[in-house]
Amino acid sequence: MQQEGPSRSKTPKIAVMDLWKSFAGKKVLQGVNLEVWPGESLVIVGGSGAGKSVLLKHLIGLIQPDQGHVIVDGEDLACAEPERCLAIRRKFGMAFQEGALFDSMNVFENIAFPLRRHTKLSEEAIAARVRECLSLVHLSGIENKMPAELSGGMRRRVGFARAIALQPEILLFDEPNTGLDPITAAAIDRVIVEMRDKLPVTMVTITHDMQSAFRIADRIAMLRDGRILAAAPPEVFRQLPDPYIQSFLAGQPVEEDVA
Repeated sequence: MQQEGPSRSKTPKIAVMDLWKSFAGKKVLQGVNLEVWPGESLVIVGGSGAGKSVLLKHLIGLIQPDQGHVIVDGEDLACAEPERCLAIRRKFGMAFQEGALFDSMNVFENIAFPLRRHTKLSEEAIAARVRECLSLVHLSGIENKMPAELSGGMRRRVGFARAIALQPEILLFDEPNTGLDPITAAAIDRVIVEMRDKLPVTMVTITHDMQSAFRIADRIAMLRDGRILAAAPPEVFRQLPDPYIQSFLAGQPVEEDVA
């Protein structure tokens, strides 16, 4: 596997080591090795069914591996006691596909939900934090709107605001542009880049949209057949000679995949 990126003298924020996972006998992850460096925006790309979502769920400890390790700030999620595992998970914020908002709650209540559940902030402090998060995603003043009143792009950004409410150290984005038109997708990417630049966070995004990946990534990793095929900065990734990567970039099938 080719990997290029930040200096190896740094300690990774997340280290994935020889990760394996099967479901009903089907191997999904087959020895994934990957490092995520502090403060970087790593984008994991790959075709449908490549295991991107499964890998993302392992990073936050929602799935336990059959074999291997996910190390977060030096602590192994698979070996941590339940209470400690929960504390590690609180370092993460996750923005789900299509926002995953509570339909019965307005925007304010959606963003306030994790603050009420996990902090002892006053209602005044919660309101201030909700306004701050909405401002960061360019949605000030929509606190009283219901999810059904929002466009697809706005729902995604409200989901981002909820994901950062607890000031996480790591942000995970699950296919943030799925189903969006190109203009809205580009706007979503600009918000992600702004969050990367303004917040002290490490970001991991999964997507199959290469235009989005090149806009938001400090480094791109290609997942194929349950393994990381290569990982490199965008300008290097474009030039990698691997035929699968070049076919993926061109939007063309590889002969072995259509045989």
